[in-house]
Amino acid sequence: MSAILFLEQSLNGVQFGLMLFLLAAGLTLVFGIMDMINLAHGSLYMIGAYFMASFVQATGSFWLGLPLALGATALVGAALEISLLRRLYGRDHLTQVLATFAIILIANEAVRIAWGSQPIMLNPPAALTGPVTLPGGLQYASYRLLIIGVGAAVALALYVLVTRTRVGMLVRAGASNREMAVAMGVDIRRLFTVVFALGAALCALAGAMLGPILAVQVGMGENILILAFVVIVIGGIGSIRGAFVGSLLVGIVDTSGRAFLPLAFGAFLPPQFASAAGPAIASVLIYVLMAGVLYFRPQGLFPARG
Repeated sequence: MSAILFLEQSLNGVQFGLMLFLLAAGLTLVFGIMDMINLAHGSLYMIGAYFMASFVQATGSFWLGLPLALGATALVGAALEISLLRRLYGRDHLTQVLATFAIILIANEAVRIAWGSQPIMLNPPAALTGPVTLPGGLQYASYRLLIIGVGAAVALALYVLVTRTRVGMLVRAGASNREMAVAMGVDIRRLFTVVFALGAALCALAGAMLGPILAVQVGMGENILILAFVVIVIGGIGSIRGAFVGSLLVGIVDTSGRAFLPLAFGAFLPPQFASAAGPAIASVLIYVLMAGVLYFRPQGLFPARG
């Protein structure tokens, strides 16, 4: 195994992990503050990717399309929270799961009606289509480096927002003791709407940034939603720090497993079996990681509220 291959797959893992963080951060805030299991979170990721593709096509610019997609998806998220999800806050988790699963089906059909069933191609900015040379001679895609930079910047901004601002103070108050926050005069309904819209915008950012790498297609949010739930279980519900660490762990384990396990199995298995067994076992490793963390830390790595 060469050092260049190891470095490349490590960067791929960090890149994937940071995009998972954008989904998991909004999901853990909604779950931690609202006590709301929202299976439709992945649908907002899908809608954000479709908005991005449409706005880029309309404006001819990736950089003009990005803020438009984020704003449009945040509005969709706020409208969804006000019109439907607000009625589910006092219900049990089973009701929330069933209702938000219905939203997944509705969202998939709405996207299919609006954009069709065929995947949509979303191209990265023209200036970022080529590779750059990193120390050690590694040729790495410049767009993937942009994703790493954006993910790291958003993670830092969220940390500052939650820990150093008045809005963050209200978010932490609502997460730790909702009744006391209401008694102190916090408009909890407006706070929930703002948090949900922020989570929707983070989903849109993930969808917009991953769109040029993955196909923009109907149902694209379901698989990544499962990984986002794994992340918040590993990191600790309601914890931004836990979501960040959990995302990196899952991203690196998943990417490294898919890259290196087929090579390891190829040493003693026929190539066709090694290529099939490697990705399958790599997918299992994520859940082994989750089980190991929960065995030693049942509430996750950082159970304190974010």
